[in-house]
Amino acid sequence: MEAAAHVLVVTDRPAATPALLDAIHGRAARGPAWFQLLVPNPAAAEWHPGHPERHERVEEVERELIRALPLMEEAAGRPVEGSVSTRHDPMDAIEEALNAEDYDEIILSSVPHRLSSWLHVDLPHRVAHLGLPVTTITSQPGIGTRERNSNSRV
Repeated sequence: MEAAAHVLVVTDRPAATPALLDAIHGRAARGPAWFQLLVPNPAAAEWHPGHPERHERVEEVERELIRALPLMEEAAGRPVEGSVSTRHDPMDAIEEALNAEDYDEIILSSVPHRLSSWLHVDLPHRVAHLGLPVTTITSQPGIGTRERNSNSRV
C-alpha cells in the first residue's frame, strides 16, 4: 500500500476558492495524501503585538478557516487540518512548518500579483529552492479563478 504524501497548503486567505479546491482534489486523486493548511499571520507586521486590530484580524481569519475546512475536506476526501501562523512572512511560516513536520510537497495559493505581495517577492521561486514539488494556484477573489501550476523540483 502506498504511503500518504504530506502536503502543506499555504494560502494568503483561507477561502475555499474553486482553484484551491481543484488543486486539493487533483492531488488527492493522484494518490493518498494528508493536507495541512497554513495561513501566515494576516495582521500587519508593523502592528505592535498588543494592537487590538491585530488580534481581531487573526480571529477573523481563523473563523474563515473554520468555514473553509469542510469544503477542503470534501475535496481531499479526508480530514484537513489548518492553522494561522504566528509568522507574518510567508517564507518564515513555511520554513517553520517544514521544521516542525515532514512534508512531501507544497501547494501555494494566492490572489493575483497586483493584489498580493507574495508573488511580488517571488515566493513560488523561493519555495521551490526548498527542494519539494511546488504547485502554485492563483485565484481571482470574487470573480472566478485562474489556475497556474508549476510542479517543480529544485
